[in-house]
Amino acid sequence: MRTPPQRINLEESQRQVLEQWVRAHGTPQQVVKHCQIILQSAEGKSDRAIAMELGINRHTCRLWRARFVACGVDCLWEVEAGRGRKAQAGLAQRIIEATLHSKPAGQTHWSTRKLAKEQGVHPSTVARIWQEHELKPHRQKTFKLSRDAKFVEKLLDVVGIYLNPPQHAMVLCVDEKSQIQALDRTQPGLPLKKGRCGTWTHDYVRHRTTTLFAALNVVSGKVSGECYPRHRHQEFIKFLRRLDSEFEPDLELHLIMDNYGTHKHEKVRRFLDRQRRFKVHYIPTSSSWLNLVERWFAELSGNAIRRGSFASVPDLIQAIFDFIAQWNAEPTPFVWTAKAEDILAKVERCRQRLEEISPGCTKPKRRLKKAA
Repeated sequence: MRTPPQRINLEESQRQVLEQWVRAHGTPQQVVKHCQIILQSAEGKSDRAIAMELGINRHTCRLWRARFVACGVDCLWEVEAGRGRKAQAGLAQRIIEATLHSKPAGQTHWSTRKLAKEQGVHPSTVARIWQEHELKPHRQKTFKLSRDAKFVEKLLDVVGIYLNPPQHAMVLCVDEKSQIQALDRTQPGLPLKKGRCGTWTHDYVRHRTTTLFAALNVVSGKVSGECYPRHRHQEFIKFLRRLDSEFEPDLELHLIMDNYGTHKHEKVRRFLDRQRRFKVHYIPTSSSWLNLVERWFAELSGNAIRRGSFASVPDLIQAIFDFIAQWNAEPTPFVWTAKAEDILAKVERCRQRLEEISPGCTKPKRRLKKAA
């Protein structure tokens, strides 16, 4: 009597691993077939149907089905020995350990050629192992963990406003982009053409700077902006007066701002107290990613400023206003989707890791009291 095939019940994490191995260019073809056998078995296909589709023997399907049930995903990465140079035992683990826990002498990180020379292998071997284990020592990202004593309280306040905007009110993300330089290239750049990107000279002439005060409407995506020579509390109050006159008087204006000294100046506080329609929500310190207008500043820099050439500050200001007008003609709102619980969980994982590396580095700063 024929025994029924082993039933395969794949967990979602196992399915993702198998599908990733099938898609990866560096996966051996034998391993790809092993993964395809298990994936098709999980769909309920018989050994005979799988064997006919993959062009293998049905007993091979039964063998790898039984191995997967007994040993899990790891047993699929078994390749029959053939001709050619044999793999060194523990080579991948040795390269991974060296990548994660060591550095080349006098340098900050490994490259494939440096590590290959150190380990006595070909650079393509190191590149393949890095790709299989998603290691990218040549890349680096910036981060900063806030040490604000009221981090949780401020985070819940700001994220709550993003996810559930108040009725009969406007939510505005307010900030200033200071020290925008009017840079003029010393020679005209060569134009873009087939086979050649646009060029510009490596040197430039500085023509002073300007500061852009901007407010992003969270719901509509439109931006209100004004340029001033400086970014003091006087200019900030002027910008707040403009916002007060720009929106309907019966609407509350909820301002999401950072903790910059200009925003907390005594005269600014008195102005906000008199103008009861303004409701201020401060983001935690070192958390500019919570202010959506920062994302719009990246659009401004990338599309209107960074590659521009400006003969004077008025030219720079005109380019900024032209970009704002074009943006407001077809605004694109930035939709906040991250929940506060997910952010707090991620921050806690980061905090624990930093404490392991350097104990006490995540504690809030304490202000030193002046001696009497």
